[in-house]
Formats: sequence, structure tokens, C-alpha cells
Amino acid sequence: MIPDAQRDIFAFLARPESHGAHVERVDQIHTHISAVFLAGERALKLKRAVRLPFVDFTQLEDRQRACTAEVALNRRGARDLYLGVAPITRDDAGQLAIDGDGAAVDWVVLMRRFDEQDLFSRLLVRGELTRDRATALARVVVAYHAEAEVVPCEDNAARMVAVARGNRDSMLASAPAVLDPATVETLTARTVAALNARAPLLIRRGQQGRVRRCHGDLHLRNICLWNDAPTLFDCIEFNDTFAVIDTLYDLAFLLMDLDQRGFRRLASIVMNHAMEHDPDIEGLAALPVFLAMRATIRAHINATLATTSGDPAHAQELARRATAYLDRALGYLAPPPPCLIAVGGLSGSGKSRLARELAPHVGAAPGALVSRTDVLRKRLMGSGPYDHLGPDGYTEDVTRATYAALGNEARAVLAQGHAVIADGVFATPEERVGIEAVAREAGVPFYGLWLEAPDDVAMKRIGSRRHNASDATPDVLAFQRTLDLGPMTWERIDSSGPRRATLALARAFLEM
Repeated sequence: MIPDAQRDIFAFLARPESHGAHVERVDQIHTHISAVFLAGERALKLKRAVRLPFVDFTQLEDRQRACTAEVALNRRGARDLYLGVAPITRDDAGQLAIDGDGAAVDWVVLMRRFDEQDLFSRLLVRGELTRDRATALARVVVAYHAEAEVVPCEDNAARMVAVARGNRDSMLASAPAVLDPATVETLTARTVAALNARAPLLIRRGQQGRVRRCHGDLHLRNICLWNDAPTLFDCIEFNDTFAVIDTLYDLAFLLMDLDQRGFRRLASIVMNHAMEHDPDIEGLAALPVFLAMRATIRAHINATLATTSGDPAHAQELARRATAYLDRALGYLAPPPPCLIAVGGLSGSGKSRLARELAPHVGAAPGALVSRTDVLRKRLMGSGPYDHLGPDGYTEDVTRATYAALGNEARAVLAQGHAVIADGVFATPEERVGIEAVAREAGVPFYGLWLEAPDDVAMKRIGSRRHNASDATPDVLAFQRTLDLGPMTWERIDSSGPRRATLALARAFLEM
């Protein structure tokens, strides 16, 4: 629906001649609060003059203020894309222009236009959202949060409960036409109960600086490739309730979006890579309810769009999506119980690869946290996950400290109710007994997997590694072959074949 007060402005921006002689057509993208006009090399974003429960753009000065804030805030994640703000003016003859003579009758955000095929939502559909791009995106998000303004927050739990209740009101506005009111009430009650149960954690995170000025709308359609790098754009500027939030709640939108689209593997990769660079272990306790709230938001947005769509077929599809999001939210609030899986084997056996591929199938969404000795060793030495360590990083003392850190991280993850996969060589019986003891102390099931691959396969894998936390070389493997492993009680798995074959063998043993 186009607001009556903006009909002539919409029509003006939709005409190619409004944008100069070089523009032959104008494409449009519409949401419930804005419209984007794609003209030549530019994109112009107009705020709709609407009043909704979470935003009021009915006044011209509020739309101008929002445009200015949008440019300022989005330059943090997409500096090259955001050009500035321009008025839509009307002269004495009644003619509209972009930044022309006369009084401003509206305002637009000016952006560089990028190829819509470079949206991460499009890359995903085409199978071009690779693991490398997913890990690059995780690093971008971690850096974005690290640079974000910290907003002291003593009432983080109460704020989250208020958001959950606001979601309820938004959903009930489309019930029973789209959403079942009883299901909405059930979801709200369970969400509020989950938040209240985690209130001390949420309050503590607010006090410790985890509440920051985040993106707020971090899903795949708000991420693009620009100069071959993941770029975050279109953050929320109009409502601090949505933008000043927990950093993990911000990331949860991206994880939920990937998961809901059927790509839990990529969601797991993003989560685990982000955790390698920012080990937010305590936050895992809140992740199920954060994911549920993100799915709830998509439920009420799709439901709202369904009630206003003029196309019956499209309205039916939007209603189906809304219900699917509602079901997904309920599912997040009932996660499976945690377990501990240890994946061991000599260098080149494929243990890290198996741990990565197994994680999405284990525990709460988007999958188990993979705790890697390769990463923990670097952390103990004060290095980044992918920095190279010299001999000082591989002494017996450092190795003992690394496996102690592995056990401690596994304990911490399990204490949050989240599953963990411990990834290490586990060359000694003591190291294997130690990780088994962690599961026993936590009262969770334990599964040990020992991967084996012939030397030629292992050597080839070691030689082909790129951007990998492991520093193993062929000489390291040769040394490991001389070790006495002691009695092996873990399940032996032939990992010499393709990734999927090894994963199938592991899942068969684990019965998952």
C-alpha cells in the first residue's frame, strides 16, 4: 500500500526521466516501511509515511531524521555503499525533483547500486555461499560487533521480555486470519518463561558490555558482496529497541535465517567460526530463546504482509511462511539434550572436517560447538586462530595446558545446555580419559570417534590446507606415527574416503 500523501512521490521516483537521461528503467523493491528505487548506478530509499507498532514515519521531519541516521549508522558496515541524504523538492510550479529548487516534501537515502545477484540470499540459492564465504562473513560480523558502541544496560532481561510481548501484539494483529491465536499465546508464554529463567545471565551480559548498538536486522537479504567482501547494510536506525541489543541476539538473526532456509550446516559454520574469534560460551545458554525470538519476528512480519497483500496467491504464500516461522520458533524453545563427542586421530585423518560436518546434526540449533585444540593452543599463546606458531607453541607443557583448556571449554559449553564436539589428536590414553571424564561429570552421553587414514591420504590433506588453524606438517605426522597410542576404546572409523562417506559412518555409529 502506498500512503496517500506520497503517491505522487512514488510515481515520480518510478519514472526513469526523474533520474537523468542515462536511466532507461527503474526497478523497485518494497517493504512494509520503505521503498527502494533502483535507477542506473544509484539506489534511492524512501521511508513510507506509515505508523506501525514499532515505528512512526508519518511526519516529514521524522523521515528526514531517520534517513540521516540510516546513512550515519550504515557507513560502519558499508561505508562505500552509502552516499548521503537528498531531499525530494517541489518548486513553485508544483514540479518534483531530486535535490532541486523549492521546499523539501520528502527525503531519500542515496546509495551506490550493487548487483542484486550479489545479495547473500541470492548466493545461497545459487549454491555460491561457500564455506569460505560463510567464514569470511562470520569474521565480518565479529569485527562489526567488536567496533560497535557499548550501551550500558542494567535491564537487559526486562527489555527482552518487552520485545517478546511486543511480538505477541504484532502477531495477534493478524490472528486468526493468518496466525492461530492459541499458538501465539503458547509461544509467548514459553518465550517469556525462557527469558525469565535466563534473567541473571541477560542482566550480567548487559552489565559486561555485550549489549551494543548492533545491526538489528542481520539476515541474508541485508548482506551483499561488495568488492568481493561480505558487506552488512540496511541496519536498523529507527528504533533502539531493535538495534541496541545483545551481540549474540544480533548474530542469531543470521543463524536463524540460514537454518530456516534449510542450510543448518552453513549456520553451524558461521556460529562456530564466530565463536573461534569471539568465544562467547556463556551466551550459548540464551541462544535457543534468541533464535526463537528471531523466528517470531519473521512470523509477524510475514503475517502482516499477508493481510495487506493485494495478490491472493502471494498472500497465501506469506501466510504459509508466517506459520512455518511460528512452528520453527516453538521448536527452538525445545532443544534436544546436550552430549559430548570427541573426534580424535593423527594429523590429516580428517577429524576437523568430520567435527565440522557432524556439528549441525548434534544438539541444539544450529548445532554443537566445535572445540578445537588447534584454536585453543593459539588462544593460550595469545595468537589468533589462524596465526602460525613456532616450536614454543608445541612443548609438552603447552600441550598439557591445551588439553586442560579443551576440557574446561567443554565443561562450560555443556553447562549452558549446549552440545560440544571436542576436536584434537588425543594421542595419549590420559587425554582420552580426561575428555571422557568431562562428560561423566556433566552427566551427559559421551561418544569417542577415532579416525584413521593411510599416510598418502593424510599427507595429501596436510599439503592442501589453506587458511587452517592446524600447523601440522608431514614431519609432524611422521612423528605421530611413532607414538604408542595405548589401548583404543573409541569407535574406529575409516576416514580415507570422501567427506560424506566418513560422515555417514559416524552418524551410523551415533544413530543420528
